[in-house]
Amino acid sequence: MRTAYSVETVRAAERELMARLPEGALMQRAAAGLAVACGQLMGRVYGTRVVLLVGSGDNGGDALYAGARLARRGAGVTAVLLAPERAHSGGLAALRGAGGTVVRAGGDSGGGFGPGGGAGGGNGALAWGEGVTRVVRRADLVVDGIVGIGGRGGLRDDVLPLVEAVRESGAAVVAVDLPSGVDADSGEVRGEAIRADLTVTFGTHKPGLLIDPAREYAGTVRLVDIGLGAVLPEAAELEALQHADVARLLPVPGVESDKYRRGVVGIAAGSARYPGAAVLAVAGALRGGAGAVRYVGPAGDAVIARFPEALVSDQGPRAAGRVQAWVVGPGAGDDAGAVAEVLEADVPVLIDADGLRLADREVVRGRGAPTLMTPHAGEAAALLGVARAEVEGARLAAVRELAARYGATVLLKGSTTLVAGVEGGAVRVNSTGTGWLATAGSGDVLSGLSGSLLAAGLSAVDAGSVGAYLHGLAGRLAAEGAPVGAQGVAEGVGRAWRDVRGG
Repeated sequence: MRTAYSVETVRAAERELMARLPEGALMQRAAAGLAVACGQLMGRVYGTRVVLLVGSGDNGGDALYAGARLARRGAGVTAVLLAPERAHSGGLAALRGAGGTVVRAGGDSGGGFGPGGGAGGGNGALAWGEGVTRVVRRADLVVDGIVGIGGRGGLRDDVLPLVEAVRESGAAVVAVDLPSGVDADSGEVRGEAIRADLTVTFGTHKPGLLIDPAREYAGTVRLVDIGLGAVLPEAAELEALQHADVARLLPVPGVESDKYRRGVVGIAAGSARYPGAAVLAVAGALRGGAGAVRYVGPAGDAVIARFPEALVSDQGPRAAGRVQAWVVGPGAGDDAGAVAEVLEADVPVLIDADGLRLADREVVRGRGAPTLMTPHAGEAAALLGVARAEVEGARLAAVRELAARYGATVLLKGSTTLVAGVEGGAVRVNSTGTGWLATAGSGDVLSGLSGSLLAAGLSAVDAGSVGAYLHGLAGRLAAEGAPVGAQGVAEGVGRAWRDVRGG
């Protein structure tokens, strides 16, 4: 399992670790890992042109020390100092000693890369503006050490010409710990930010590296071990399941299992207008390992035609028979009565789509059994009374707020799916999906799949996060780089299940 920690937690751990180590040892560990990653990304070091964008924090120091290592291996390294008077003195000395060039904001023209791409000498200076941006545009690699993990908001206006020069350069971009301009704790991007090809982060992941929109700016993320694991607390702010974690949670029938022991899930979904939603939710439930599926609603003929093994009724949820969990809402239209009946049941309930709109918040809060809500950004925005863009820009805050308001576990669907538990604690993040999952009915499959896991006995957090993991992986495997429909995603769940178990 990958874990991510807040800035406050990381800084406390760094202070504790630094107290045990010789001065500067932690930065040297980070710089060594950063230099190796840069070299591997470029494929070769000798003769390449490297530009360091250096701010006033420790990230700037990491960049300078890494630049010194690259310069000693034959790279032409130029450091652009955004705050010359506050640049890391030890890192500057190391870079100069290795033959690197320092470019300051202001002053006379000169410096930059030496002839033929070798390191320029000494302590050159370029006027801020065209001279500096020209150096950036000639780079093969740009190392972003502008702002550290404590940065808030977008980049300052005076840095924007550099950002544009980086874009125009075509150079590979490596971010130090976190791309400058993104929020480490929330994953928000409130203005201009550096877009990296590779982010080299130290000690542990930061939440912003795993959550969109910031995740889009991070590129590939590489974690460098600097020893923080020994002092970080066990409880993380964010968790990301991996194959082994999901395999341990998947329900597997034993020799004594029958359909009731495996879990019976009730599906109250579909309408005359949207019968397909019922079919897809049932498909997800059957592929998710349910021993039996009881369908209740007006789309019984469509369901039984596609899945003769389904138990179909049109008498309402109360008369459906025994279930271990309910799924309510996909394609349900305005059937508030079915939603209300399902919420009365003393079993776990998953609420999706129209059910989210029809469910009474106080009834949800008062339920004794677990509730799992699965909105997309638009539905979450309606529940919170905010604009959709606000949810999409601050996904972590939105999922936590919804869980607190409704007293329920909330799965916020999207490019990175987030699952927040009713008790707080670590938020689960999932990124196994693909853009091809943005297709009609895909969410109905996820509802049925996660509902079947609830019926099998998984907690709401585990059912949501395992369901999202399998659903995303099924979409990726079914698509194989081409469009796929929701039915194809449902059919891919078995393949994803085998991939997880086998992996």
